[in-house]
Amino acid sequence: MVSNGKVKEILTKVPEITFYFWIIKVLTTGMGEVFSDYLVHQFNPLIAVALAGIGLAASLVLQFSVRRYVVWIYWLVVIMVSIFGTMAADVVNSILSPLGSTVFYVAALTMIFIIWYTKEKTLSIHSIYTHRREFFYWSTVLATFALGTAAGDMAADTMHLGYFSSGVLFTVLLAIPALCSWLFGLNKIVAFWFAYIMTRPVGASFSDWISAPSHHGGLGIDKGQLSLGLTIIIVVLVGYLGITRRDIQEKSKASQTLQPETTPPAL
Repeated sequence: MVSNGKVKEILTKVPEITFYFWIIKVLTTGMGEVFSDYLVHQFNPLIAVALAGIGLAASLVLQFSVRRYVVWIYWLVVIMVSIFGTMAADVVNSILSPLGSTVFYVAALTMIFIIWYTKEKTLSIHSIYTHRREFFYWSTVLATFALGTAAGDMAADTMHLGYFSSGVLFTVLLAIPALCSWLFGLNKIVAFWFAYIMTRPVGASFSDWISAPSHHGGLGIDKGQLSLGLTIIIVVLVGYLGITRRDIQEKSKASQTLQPETTPPAL
């Protein structure tokens, strides 16, 4: 049995889901997309992947070592997941094609959800108060980033929608869970994870459109400059949250997580 004080302390390792959360999440997906491409073109691809993998591992060690939510560590992990997840999806894309990669990551994510729910009886991010649940959480986050990248590539390339149209498509899909939750009472856990997956192709598609050359229908902004610009915006927003603490979960939720959720969400 975990004491209430212990639960409250560990619960703060993940942020409250606010407007700022979704804005930063979309920005990190866009930054991760263009920066991973920038790294691959500036360095040997194997070295770039290795560097991204080391960065991800180091950030995860930091995240698991702290006892409470630290805003800059949490978002550092998300950024590194975004960069490495893009590279992982690109590798699988080169082997299976964007469609095959999308199917692969759908299967992988479904398996993670099944194992997570089987072991913990909940997929709620408000229940992350053990290291095992935190492991499931970050495994899911990595899989969603890779899946979103593959799905975005499939829409832009395989379906020939292009980057901008793909971004619009996934923005519409991103709004669906919010509307269904508001109008039809869609399970909030299902709505959250569906929206979380969709943020990846939204950010990636629009960042690809901004950085693509004009003869490919893009704006032609340099990937390095775009990566720097997005990073600055992310740092400013994360700094704002660090000062205002607007993304700290309410203490009243600690007692709620002591009770297992009885209704399994759809996967």
